[in-house]
Amino acid sequence: MVPPEAPATEAARLLEAAERELLVASVEQSRADWVYATYITPDTEELSSSALDRLLGVTVRYARQASRLSPASVDPIVARKAKLLPLILPLAPPADTARAQELTRLVTSMQGTYAKARYTPRDRTEALDLQGLSKIMLESRDPELLQDVWVGWHAVGRSIRPDFERYVLLANEGARELGFADNGALWRSRYDMAPEAFSREVDRLWDQVRPLYDALHSYVRHRLRAIYGDAVPADGPIPAHLLGNMWAQSWEGIFPLVAPKPGPSPYDLTKLLVERGTTPEAMVRYAEGFFVSLGLDPLPPSFWERSMLVRPRDREVVCHASAWDLDFANDVRIKMCIEITGEDFRTIHHELGHNYYQRAYGHQPFLFRDSAHDGFHEAVGDTVALSVTPGYLRRIGLLTGPVEDDELGFLLERALEKIAFLPFGLLIDKWRWEVFAGQVPPAEYNPRWWALRAQYQGIAPPTPRDAAEFDAGAKFHVPSNVPYVRYFLAHILQFQFHRALLRASGYDGPLHRGSIYGSKEAGRRLGALLAMGASREWPEALEAISGERRMDATGLLEYFAPLRAWLEAQNRAASHGG
Repeated sequence: MVPPEAPATEAARLLEAAERELLVASVEQSRADWVYATYITPDTEELSSSALDRLLGVTVRYARQASRLSPASVDPIVARKAKLLPLILPLAPPADTARAQELTRLVTSMQGTYAKARYTPRDRTEALDLQGLSKIMLESRDPELLQDVWVGWHAVGRSIRPDFERYVLLANEGARELGFADNGALWRSRYDMAPEAFSREVDRLWDQVRPLYDALHSYVRHRLRAIYGDAVPADGPIPAHLLGNMWAQSWEGIFPLVAPKPGPSPYDLTKLLVERGTTPEAMVRYAEGFFVSLGLDPLPPSFWERSMLVRPRDREVVCHASAWDLDFANDVRIKMCIEITGEDFRTIHHELGHNYYQRAYGHQPFLFRDSAHDGFHEAVGDTVALSVTPGYLRRIGLLTGPVEDDELGFLLERALEKIAFLPFGLLIDKWRWEVFAGQVPPAEYNPRWWALRAQYQGIAPPTPRDAAEFDAGAKFHVPSNVPYVRYFLAHILQFQFHRALLRASGYDGPLHRGSIYGSKEAGRRLGALLAMGASREWPEALEAISGERRMDATGLLEYFAPLRAWLEAQNRAASHGG
């Protein structure tokens, strides 16, 4: 037991021991979880749960000892490690061993239920997984089929709900034993500010971008009403199943329906990739080439040997795209069921952003082998994906010949992806923070979920949803215990990073046309951020890449400024019957 005023040397020894044990346990858990995610069986589920039990046990044991350290009595580096220790995992198990094991098994079980869920749409004879159902949501324009698929997938929430209710109780119990008000407060403590201050910070950022979202929402609602008639109200929420995505979290799938003028986008990246016979591995090679063009090293041979790039035919897997760091040094991988689409092309650039971040901070002490905050980890890959422009595609040989310069079409399609996502990225954790805090009891889970979706997104379910449903559980991150506000922050930060890196590269044109591909100076700045890991508070990391110490949405607003003016003009015309 560490006394309240432990000598600095004793505190340092405690953290060194913690890092040694945590590294061993983390590698064991990562490997077990990789096997489970790429080969789902009852046995691999048990192995993953057991490894997670051990990792959480080590983390909590040292976190309780570190919490007794006096920050004023230790070196600042040791103090930061002690602060980060209880925050490195999004789940704190209770001290009771049986309850701790129950908690980890609940999470693993919810993940398995989600991954194995299937539904047979009314026009099919075979059950489809989420990937197949999402393809229908993206491509179909039949509102009855879309409603059927939406309802069919969301039924998975009913299966998950009993486990989720128990998980909330046990996760809160563990968080409180570590001194946090609840599990939501533990999550919000990762941002180098008090949980209450962080809640205010995300509200401030949302207030910056809300007018642009409202303009986009009004325009899309008007255009969809022209297609679907009274199924889309003239004023009020848009039915969720008509927006091209299972969760209405991004709307780029309906771009052909709402484009400024009839016809496809100026170029069809999916078509370009298919026509060239692009393979899944080639898709990843393109993304690797982007990072190499910035002066970063190629991926290690083990990446190509060990990653899962396509769906195996012989077993159940978790297809949700993810980047992995199995040894917290150089064994980085991605797990995807890659399809030859423009969306997956950009997603791969995003996932490799995680891998390059992981490699860059691999030299840091174990507790600093993470991003400045989790929004940074998501933003890095998204920043690179913003540079997937026609200019970049020309330089790598995917785009040849003349391309129609449709600025508004390009910006609208990107806004349907990026701006449409913002409120969804915020409300998932707004809902969970309230659930963890006890403000929303189980009987109110679904009503409160849809109240927040109406408030933030202006979205309504396609059919009445009663309190027995659990529609939040139909989104991967909820049953998987993955905090989500990181994605909201990333959608702000990526434009802040993009603007700063473009300026560093010498580019001074419109943000939406610029690409950092090939810029060694942009790569140097990006590399400096990546190498810092979590060794400094995030304002210092932000300053290293942007020269700014506050998260700010003005980069996003500058990027979309031409589109915003056009949307507002379109909405004024629509309101006057134009």
